[in-house]
Amino acid sequence: MSRPVSQYSLTLIAIILGLLAVGVASWGPSLASGQVSSAQRWNPRRVPAGAEFVGDQACGECHKKMFGAYAQTGMALAMEPVADSRVLVQNPQLSMRVGPYSYEIKRNGKQSSYSVTDGKETISLPIVYAFGQGRMGQTYMLQQEGKFYESLVSFYNEPKGLDFTIGASRSVPESLTAAVGRLLTPNEVSSCFSCHSTGAVTAGQVRLDKLAHGVRCEACHGPGGQHVAAAKEGESDTKLIFNPGRLSGDELTQQFCASCHRGAEEFSLLRSMEINNVRFQPYRIFLSKCYSDDRKISCTACHNPHEPLKEDAAHYDPKCLACHALKGKPATQGSSSSCPVANKDCTTCHMAKIEVKPAHFKFTDHYIRIVKPGEKFPN
Repeated sequence: MSRPVSQYSLTLIAIILGLLAVGVASWGPSLASGQVSSAQRWNPRRVPAGAEFVGDQACGECHKKMFGAYAQTGMALAMEPVADSRVLVQNPQLSMRVGPYSYEIKRNGKQSSYSVTDGKETISLPIVYAFGQGRMGQTYMLQQEGKFYESLVSFYNEPKGLDFTIGASRSVPESLTAAVGRLLTPNEVSSCFSCHSTGAVTAGQVRLDKLAHGVRCEACHGPGGQHVAAAKEGESDTKLIFNPGRLSGDELTQQFCASCHRGAEEFSLLRSMEINNVRFQPYRIFLSKCYSDDRKISCTACHNPHEPLKEDAAHYDPKCLACHALKGKPATQGSSSSCPVANKDCTTCHMAKIEVKPAHFKFTDHYIRIVKPGEKFPN
């Protein structure tokens, strides 16, 4: 059974909605000129008109080590160029059958085509964008007559094959056109590109000529032009670049990271998704009894966004012990009681791996709790 929404939680939601209502208008003027002060808020999904990005190569000139490590992260690989997509190169021919429809994704040089046929007619379109790094899977965006479509089938890493895209109906399509995929609304197109790429959406308008694949440095830190110029002059004015680390724990988790990873603001919607909402970490951690505005429970307390995801449970033990005492030792001032069961590999008991079968993947549930064997998914 899930934890009831406390008055604190409701207050946080109200604050979040209030801040979002302020919108781009209050942040836009200085951001558009490339200036970002520590007092201002940058949101990856709300890039104001006039924002100009210098590109992450400029960042790499000074931040070489960080730049090299970040290139291998899930965020940096959130969208692959079709021309050198590792998933598409390593899987040059994929097929699947749904009722009378046969699907094929086939590699041809630097391009990949997506075809579906009912045996009489065939619709074949080039894959124009590949969303996802392939760790779980990869979904494809197609274009026909100037409109974008989400592929009905996606690649999944676990079976190394195709299956229905998450969220798509798993029933037999009613027509060949419907079998291709779902027509995306302009808002959906904007959302896809704003979370999986950098610079493609400004002031709500999609500008694919400005696109950089993946979540690059400036997606999270804002336009870097003035910061780079200052650095070249030997100055170090941190007010000229946005640092998410200055945000409070709740701001970072429920406003900044949740702008793409989805959080408490969408409480009712995500709750209705049931087990599928395990994919959205800010929402799940918000349900935790220990959730607060403390940075020690924020996203970056456990995850360094500049490095590939750590999958060793032991890596996270010091993060837990920053608030909790060791087994057999009394809690110190400011810490919580110790775990009576173990003193290592905390996440293996308190952050369950939940399998979402349509995704062919087990997600780490960020709803921190005492996980009971066989319990129903606590929504």
